[in-house]
Amino acid sequence: MTDKLSYPVSRFALGLLGAVALLGSVTSGQAWWDKEWTARKAFTIDTTAEGGAITDPIGNSVVLIRLHSGNFQFGLGKDDGSDIRFVSEDDKTVLPSHVEKYDGLMNEAFVWVKVPEVKPGAKNAFWLYYGNQGDTGAAQEPKATYDDNDALVYHFSEQGSPARDSSGRGNNAETAGTASQGSMIGSGLRLLGKAITIPGGESFNWSDGGTLTWSAWIKPSNVAPKAVIFSRAEGGQSFEIGLDQGVPYVEVKNAGGTQRSSAGEPLSANVWKNLAVTAEGSTITLYVDGKEYSKLGAALPALTGPAYIGGTSPDGPIGFVGEVDELQIAQAVRPVGAIKLAAIGQSGSDASAKLLTVGEDETSEGGGGHSHVMEHLSLFGEISKSLTFDGWAVIVLCSIMALIGWYVAVRKFFRLNSIKKGSDEFLKQWQHVANDLTLLDHTDAESVKSLGGKAGSKIQALMRQSPVYHIYHIGSEEIRHRITKSKDKPELTSRSIQAIRASLDGGLVREVQRLNGDLIFLTISIAGGPYLGLLGTVIGVMITFATIARTGEVEVNSIAPGIAGALLATVAGLVVAIPALFAYSYLAARIKDSVNSMQIFIDEFVSKMAEFYPPASE
Repeated sequence: MTDKLSYPVSRFALGLLGAVALLGSVTSGQAWWDKEWTARKAFTIDTTAEGGAITDPIGNSVVLIRLHSGNFQFGLGKDDGSDIRFVSEDDKTVLPSHVEKYDGLMNEAFVWVKVPEVKPGAKNAFWLYYGNQGDTGAAQEPKATYDDNDALVYHFSEQGSPARDSSGRGNNAETAGTASQGSMIGSGLRLLGKAITIPGGESFNWSDGGTLTWSAWIKPSNVAPKAVIFSRAEGGQSFEIGLDQGVPYVEVKNAGGTQRSSAGEPLSANVWKNLAVTAEGSTITLYVDGKEYSKLGAALPALTGPAYIGGTSPDGPIGFVGEVDELQIAQAVRPVGAIKLAAIGQSGSDASAKLLTVGEDETSEGGGGHSHVMEHLSLFGEISKSLTFDGWAVIVLCSIMALIGWYVAVRKFFRLNSIKKGSDEFLKQWQHVANDLTLLDHTDAESVKSLGGKAGSKIQALMRQSPVYHIYHIGSEEIRHRITKSKDKPELTSRSIQAIRASLDGGLVREVQRLNGDLIFLTISIAGGPYLGLLGTVIGVMITFATIARTGEVEVNSIAPGIAGALLATVAGLVVAIPALFAYSYLAARIKDSVNSMQIFIDEFVSKMAEFYPPASE
């Protein structure tokens, strides 16, 4: 199907078929936004009963996109994710977005995209484009993702520095907290009872009875009284959000006294929950996981001073102890549907997978597909970046062992092929003289080589590759030494035949040694490769844990790269050993066949000697 149809009737037919087949969703037959981007996939925000079941108004929303190896080919995009672009359903309008975290090694990314006018009870689709390795230009600024009503957005992706405001209003935190790796959405903030200061600013001023939407993800470490999560106070007025024995509350203090929202079901410790608070007129509403929890009949107080996360002040009493992630404050009331959309969509739960569905990958030619092979190969390349020096040393040694082992295996393979061809040809020629060994003139070297004139020069060159042919020459030479001593009829005594057999057995041993030559390198690879790889892995794990002990970071994102790099050494050792094992088993079987052929020939040769050169007494 082409992107542009020439006739109006065709356009109508295409539109009708598309509406019947996939109403309200993205179709793969649409035009490609930009051919420089080689891959795309469709995302659909499903607010119907089968999806998020959101019936309240939503409006513009900033949606979290979680990317992982199951829904995104990291190997096709840039290492920093700067080629990611989101385009509206019409394949024309670029949607503002920004990357909070992009880890090509761990195949994990968190991207925020602004989706306009998300409709309740409907399917709202848009495209993700990627796969442009060229100059894609500067990525969109985070502030373009948010509107003028957003006063503060903290992702807490900073490491050891104060939280920065992604809304573009410049309301950055004044003090730094403890970073928490592997939080609800990437990195988070770990609070230990000491408050983090947010300085006041013009864009952060609250008016008396004004509008507000406050939201954050929280995970309390314990159930404690008066655990203040967020507070702001000035001139006898205050606004406070917290937990009291696990019960979420909003507390407002003004000239009329102190008011607190009604209590509901307490929250459990060590469980992530989404808290949201809206203020409009004389009503403040508290939401937990997108559902209304309680209301407070009070107005937002006028406040312009600093605010605090995790307490009432840096030197005040111990406040909230736990983790906080994705703190957002807007000077407007967000619709109930938008609050529910954020709570479900950001949760990473099964409900979020139903709310935000992901389509198949498509190429710039319009075809679908997912190159798992390329993705796995690119993943190995990313893992190798975490290898330490000792890991690289082990891999280099394993590579040398692999090269030597494969050289020996390939060389031995061709050698055995030549031996088989030579042996087959010799045994074929041998049948002509086996019935009467006296046809050979053992005193004539040419007669011995040509098996009594039966084999030409080309056949002789082929037979010289055969160890059976070499055994035959040894036996013929032994016969020549003995029959020249006989004056009349050639004869061999029993003792002579035993001596000749001993010479033939000695020749067999030497031929077997030549056949088994260099196989020791394969046995070294089989036995030494895994141990060498294990050594590299153990050292790598030791270094990783030593680094963890020094830095104090025990999150999976700080451990996994080092462990993955260390395990790569074991993989290298197994890659050396497993092919070497298969090659050794195959070659050993081929060599055994050659040895059996020589043993059978020796028995036959000795029998023919006893038959055609009997002692005079017989």
